[in-house]
Amino acid sequence: MLPIRISTTSASNIIKRSYTSRAELDKIIRVDHAGELGADRIYAGQMAILGSGPNGPLIKHMWEQEKEHRAKFEELIRKYRVRPTVMTPIWNVAGFVLGAGSALLGEKAAMACTVAVETVIVEHYNDQLRTLMDDPKANKELLETITKFRDEEQEHHDHGIDHGAEQAPFYKAYSELIKAGCKAAIAISKVV
Repeated sequence: MLPIRISTTSASNIIKRSYTSRAELDKIIRVDHAGELGADRIYAGQMAILGSGPNGPLIKHMWEQEKEHRAKFEELIRKYRVRPTVMTPIWNVAGFVLGAGSALLGEKAAMACTVAVETVIVEHYNDQLRTLMDDPKANKELLETITKFRDEEQEHHDHGIDHGAEQAPFYKAYSELIKAGCKAAIAISKVV
């Protein structure tokens, strides 16, 4: 007869839970606050140039949603007592310059900018949602907020495609350059 081994493994080792750390929540809120500030400024720049044109109402609609996103993350940054990125003044100016600069290249270039930025943001929000699903009950507010905003960012992306983004001159190269800039801004904002 073979001896029977009884394991003394504790219950905590059997049931493993992964909770989002406070540091991870701080990063999420800091980066999203910075991103929504940047998006607000991009649409402000586009409105300054294209606001009276045929796409003015569409840009205004997207800008209004971005203002709501920014306000929500300003509320969350205070509620969770998260330090904003030190890059805030730079993202403020850079966002406006990107928006106005893309608009100066024409409506299709402005829409290409929108598509590139929103592509990165939707992917970024999806990554965050996967992280927050570690503890959906504790992260309920952030999950609901990010899901809603992700869906609106996807809507902005789709509007850009529908309004000629892919017909912008040098679309592929232009789009990749903007995406790289957005990814760099996200990485920097996580740290500083």
